[in-house]
Amino acid sequence: MKQHAYGYAALVLCCLGMTPVALAELKPISDEAMGDVTGQAFMHVESIPGPNHEFTRMTLGMDVETRVNIDSAELGVIDAGADFSASDIALGHISRDATTVQYDGNTYAEGDAVPFEAVQPYIELAENPAGTELAGFRMGFKQARGSVSSVTSSFSGDIGVTLVDGTGVEHAATLFDGNTQATNYRATHIGINDGTADCATGTNCAPLSHLQSFVVGSDNGDGTTGFTDDFFIGIQREGVDWQSPDGANVITAGKGVFINLPSSMKVDLGQLTSSSGVPRLRTHQTDMGTKLF
Repeated sequence: MKQHAYGYAALVLCCLGMTPVALAELKPISDEAMGDVTGQAFMHVESIPGPNHEFTRMTLGMDVETRVNIDSAELGVIDAGADFSASDIALGHISRDATTVQYDGNTYAEGDAVPFEAVQPYIELAENPAGTELAGFRMGFKQARGSVSSVTSSFSGDIGVTLVDGTGVEHAATLFDGNTQATNYRATHIGINDGTADCATGTNCAPLSHLQSFVVGSDNGDGTTGFTDDFFIGIQREGVDWQSPDGANVITAGKGVFINLPSSMKVDLGQLTSSSGVPRLRTHQTDMGTKLF
């Protein structure tokens, strides 16, 4: 407010032919004084070469703890369908009791928020080698972990949960269409891809809406969840090989919308395929029990 007031006063004096008085002046400081100053740029821009595209990543120097509810979202709506369609979307949740150890290893009093944690959000552009056309755009975080809840009917991308069958064998979850064809484009079901899945009968396969909540992150090895750097939402004009912020992984995203949700969570296959599915975490301030809101 003071800066605005001074600006208005200077404008008035100028119009009256008077020169405003300077309120401050810049003075040089020594190298020793500069050495005592530490800080981080609010935005960091970097160019990243790739075999098929050139990338420009703009990273914000900020950390976020949040809890977000979205009524519904549809992305990539074209050709009588959507690349992503879901309702009652939530990042983060609310503790139902004080004895449950949450994904971060902590307990929270009943009614306290268990936030979704996001460190250094970034925006990244992918261009063709000639630099004349934008091939893709994505938003993500250099580190992220927390719960994701939704009622999903169409999904393009990858959901990295592990499914445990009745014999205790673990399987990387596979996305399917309604005909039990494995796909990461407009999938409607999730299950195991060992030749036994039948999405029409619910055998080792369930609608995506049965996976009501899960936790994004990496395995700490002690039962808790660590941060992942591979959580992002991308929109591509063509296939793009996105690099992880640490350069360790390359994730190929096809044309259209692609959502990458890495997770170390293990889900019981029998529970997933049951009529109730994997229960939803509490995402509303008033606990509605088995209801969403």
